[in-house]
Amino acid sequence: MPISALDPTTALLVIDLQHATVRNPTVHPIDGIVANAARLASAFRRHGLPVALVSADLNEPPPGRTELGRPRAPIPADALEIVPGLAPQPGDIRITKRGWSAFAGTALDARLAERDVTQVVIAGIATSFGVESTARHAYDAGYHVTIALDAITDLDAQSHERGVTRVFPVLGETGTTDQILTLLASSDVAAPF
Repeated sequence: MPISALDPTTALLVIDLQHATVRNPTVHPIDGIVANAARLASAFRRHGLPVALVSADLNEPPPGRTELGRPRAPIPADALEIVPGLAPQPGDIRITKRGWSAFAGTALDARLAERDVTQVVIAGIATSFGVESTARHAYDAGYHVTIALDAITDLDAQSHERGVTRVFPVLGETGTTDQILTLLASSDVAAPF
């Protein structure tokens, strides 16, 4: 469903746009994804709305018998940092996750609840991993979910397309960065904190 509105307390969640992940080959040019996420982050900050920058601790995946959980060479700390194009600010919510969802095993839900957030706009990488898992978790937790379609990408075209056409329309609304920015500019959206 196309985006129709933004709640007065909407937060932006930017998933895994960190050096280690943006180096992977993606379906869409990563510079455009980062630029759109940065435009959203800047606008949310100007409106006094929460911006959560989420990164994956790829050196500490969740336990389990998976290829990801097996021993591997450590990833340098600087590769786990958020890309500078997002211009992290002191007031941003910073979340480090070990699994795919930004909510699982983190304080994200509590941090959003402190700010009375009822809706989340999600951007980042990868559509079929962190973005979809976070969107599903947000939906299950009762948030209104919006996906910024031109601020997400995947490593696989079919996986991306499946998320965009089959999963996200069921979980909430979708829109482009420009559509979201237009709604933000024309609404009374402002955080009360």
